[in-house]
Amino acid sequence: MTIKEAAAAWGITERRVNELCKSGRIAGAYRTGRQWFLPNDAPKPADKRVRRSQVPTADPSPRRPLPIGVSDFRDACANYYYVDKTMLIRDFLDERPKVSLFTRPRRFGKTLNMDMLRTFFEKTDQDTSLYFRDKKIWSCGETYRAHQGKYPLIFLSFKDVKYSSWEETRQTLQKLIGQEFRRHDELASSAALSDYEKEEFSRLATETADEVACQMSLRTLTLFLHKHHGIAPIVIIDEYDTPIQQGHVNGFYDTVIGFMRNLFSGGLKDNPHLSYGFLTGILRVARESIFSGLNNLKINSILDERYSEYFGFTSDEVRKMAAYYGASEKYQELCDWYDGYRFGNTDIFNPWSVTGYFSNSCRPKAFWQSTGSNDIIGETLASATPEIVERLELLMKGESFVTHIDTGVIYPQIRNDPSSVYSFLLVSGYLKAVNSAQPYGEDYMCEVALPNREISFVYSKEILSRLSSVIPRSAAVSIQEAIYRMDIDALQKALENFLLQTISFHDAASETFYHGLILGMCAVMDNSYRITSNREAGEGRFDIQMLPMDQRLPGILIELKARKDCSGPQLENLSRLALQQIGDRAYDTELRAMKVASIIRIGIAFSGKTARIAAERQNVEK
Repeated sequence: MTIKEAAAAWGITERRVNELCKSGRIAGAYRTGRQWFLPNDAPKPADKRVRRSQVPTADPSPRRPLPIGVSDFRDACANYYYVDKTMLIRDFLDERPKVSLFTRPRRFGKTLNMDMLRTFFEKTDQDTSLYFRDKKIWSCGETYRAHQGKYPLIFLSFKDVKYSSWEETRQTLQKLIGQEFRRHDELASSAALSDYEKEEFSRLATETADEVACQMSLRTLTLFLHKHHGIAPIVIIDEYDTPIQQGHVNGFYDTVIGFMRNLFSGGLKDNPHLSYGFLTGILRVARESIFSGLNNLKINSILDERYSEYFGFTSDEVRKMAAYYGASEKYQELCDWYDGYRFGNTDIFNPWSVTGYFSNSCRPKAFWQSTGSNDIIGETLASATPEIVERLELLMKGESFVTHIDTGVIYPQIRNDPSSVYSFLLVSGYLKAVNSAQPYGEDYMCEVALPNREISFVYSKEILSRLSSVIPRSAAVSIQEAIYRMDIDALQKALENFLLQTISFHDAASETFYHGLILGMCAVMDNSYRITSNREAGEGRFDIQMLPMDQRLPGILIELKARKDCSGPQLENLSRLALQQIGDRAYDTELRAMKVASIIRIGIAFSGKTARIAAERQNVEK
């Protein structure tokens, strides 16, 4: 932190902080030019000028704000709570692969880490070492510090290239390339470049070059920077696969693949003007030969141990963060909601959701859900086989299963091979690998499960609801309204109409199917309720619980039963048995602890396309 920040935190003058730095009384303080910098967690030294009894008690230091949506490394370090991931630099320099690809789910810190690498390696007029002097990498020794600020650098981010046509995508890519050329405007007048090369630089910088020149632009810019600076540059490309996903969804996949293949091959394949390359994305996208012949590419997927702790928060980092914000007692809730990912050999928390949790006064919700599109998942589930649907429903019940995982899964594969959905769900953050084995090649056999409560909620909201090619919204709304009013006749009628309209006799086979169906419809009420499924409560596990966000709303418990070939009276008895089970096993323990105004208990019995409902409403004693 700066002297100004320390003075504000400690309640003393900037002049006094300056004196303390000069006298060596602040450990870790260092000077750059005329400016002193202090470690972020430096304690205020005791004032030796007066007796201890005369020293007034200082107010606690103000906490740094949370870095919600901050992907600029310098800004994050200087102005926000920053979780130190700089040892990624050490691990990279120990290994030094020519080109590294990091695949991780969205919002797991890829862009911030790439900007950290950019700040560390890039040669600039500013002394950027000040951003690292209080970080872990700086204490690793001169071998690593010698690389700081030494390389010209090319940085391209494709994270916002989300257009519905190739023409818009091409124009945006050309504009991003032009902006990066203009950022290196020292080349326009460089004595190291020929007149022809300066003309080529001008065409690319002014966005007047043709498409072929744009595809070769990385090769061109690395050559020019190498000639001008005398050292080969580093290339960083963040979220490289975003335009590819858009191409798949919007019908220009082959065209965008062709462009990207030439762009990356020119800049990264056998390029003598490249020191190192870094790419990030969600998918590997290797089979399209987008990295054709790139034998110097080191892939770091979520199943690899290398760099496993640098994307997302570790348990130690979350404990420290919770203590800093005065919420140590909330650690278990953080685990339940946002832990459970496993990258390589490291247990990982979702960093976006953890910061959202603290920002939301430690009230849990599915923060990650709204941070990106789930179009690919919807496309896959629209043609899902009955086996896939059944397996997804098992996941919702807290179970796991073993499946083949291809970390190089590609977008056309998702459409042509529905079973590849598990690979896509794993690499994009919707599943975790409980156990994994790599029996051959680059493929794995993994036991997979849902990571945590947040993802369980996302499944009910975003994934099971994608099966709504069989769930008309009007039917779902009428069922929800009947549940809320506890109108048993209306609920029974709505359910039976819905079943008649949408479910084949083959589908109506198991309680698991009905469970997923009702859960998917209830999930639409997430603005008013926190919906959980198959959780332990009282003396067993309830099927569905709807915990109201507002205590004035009723809590809702739903127990489901399903049997084949039941008569009407048999279904009536079965529904009453389901209702009785809610009370007998005290499933309402959590709802009562939350002091809701009342509790609606609903038992539903299914047989084929027929349903019967038993329900009751109880007021909760205060």
